Amino acid sequence: MIAYLKGRLVFKDPTHVLIDVNGIGYHVNISLATFSEIKDEEDILLHTYLHVKEDAHTLYGFNNEAEKAMFLHLLSISGVGPSTGLMIQSSLSSSELRQAIAQENVKTIQSVKGVGAKTAQRIILELKDKIRKEGMYENTENTKDFAPTTHNTIRSEALSALTTLGISKSAAEKSIDLILENSGNKITLEELIKLALKNA
Repeated sequence: MIAYLKGRLVFKDPTHVLIDVNGIGYHVNISLATFSEIKDEEDILLHTYLHVKEDAHTLYGFNNEAEKAMFLHLLSISGVGPSTGLMIQSSLSSSELRQAIAQENVKTIQSVKGVGAKTAQRIILELKDKIRKEGMYENTENTKDFAPTTHNTIRSEALSALTTLGISKSAAEKSIDLILENSGNKITLEELIKLALKNA
């Protein structure tokens, strides 16, 4: 099992990064939360989970242990695979997800694309006690400032991320353009993708 990777950040977009570890390049899938945290750091450390299937070995990376622990909790739920787990963590911040589980708010979890009512109920039922036991209701998130991004760059990066996450290009474009219009273009890439995921 690869527990973490420490190396040079070669490439980053909202859905994955490439990390050079002693001359070997690792492709690591990430959530929006991790994307916003790592920014443009030259050297990074990501806590990783290696998902092994017959036809693929896929690495998932997280900026901190708490996010990785939540991802593993989500994977323990029947009907939640790595892609859905990452979609949940890209659509809801750690505090929003913890709060939804604590308050048994099925509607919030169900608002994530690909998560139905039964899956949302299972997540709450099976994780409520685990999260309380681990003290994961505490807000450990750091709020960081975002560098301004040009309209065209943010639109293309958001579109790329949404299509990678399984949203159709036409639905993604419609959602992104509407959000950009309503926000007066004063929005971060992470905020744009989160809103588009909820509206697409």
